Amino acid sequence: MDKNTTRYNVQLYIYDLSRGMARNLSPIMLGKQLDGIWHTAIVAYGDEFFFGGEGISSCSPGGTMLGPPDTVVDLGETEVTEEIFMEYLSSLGESTYRGDRYRLFEHNCNTFTNEVAQFLTGMPIPSYITDLPSEVLSTPFGQILRPILDSIHIAPPGGNVINGGRHI
Repeated sequence: MDKNTTRYNVQLYIYDLSRGMARNLSPIMLGKQLDGIWHTAIVAYGDEFFFGGEGISSCSPGGTMLGPPDTVVDLGETEVTEEIFMEYLSSLGESTYRGDRYRLFEHNCNTFTNEVAQFLTGMPIPSYITDLPSEVLSTPFGQILRPILDSIHIAPPGGNVINGGRHI
């Protein structure tokens, strides 16, 4: 490895969309404990990147309406340059992560951050985040709520859409 290769820090920002309510209500509603309803974003190159109903967006770290993250996980470092990363995001935004491809349970912000984390660092995001949809859907109440929840497109206000908005 070249000693002069620039390395960039990569972080995972984790937000609890329920603001703690999932921890209190999930045992009653789902019959199992959920610690949160997770929204995640990748922070690299001085910006926060996330996927929602508008496609791939970016903002300054903590710059969405969600405010500062509940948890920050250091995912490691990458040698991928910002230019290559932005080309990668552009490609994803034109295909896999267009806004109209967003699905709350199967193809969401956490799916995006998991894929991007692996591209940048070779490491996935924590499984308690990626396993959340199956945890909810494994309950009778989750199955009842699924048609309603499937219609929800989460796109935290405050981001700048990179590309890949909704193509309807």
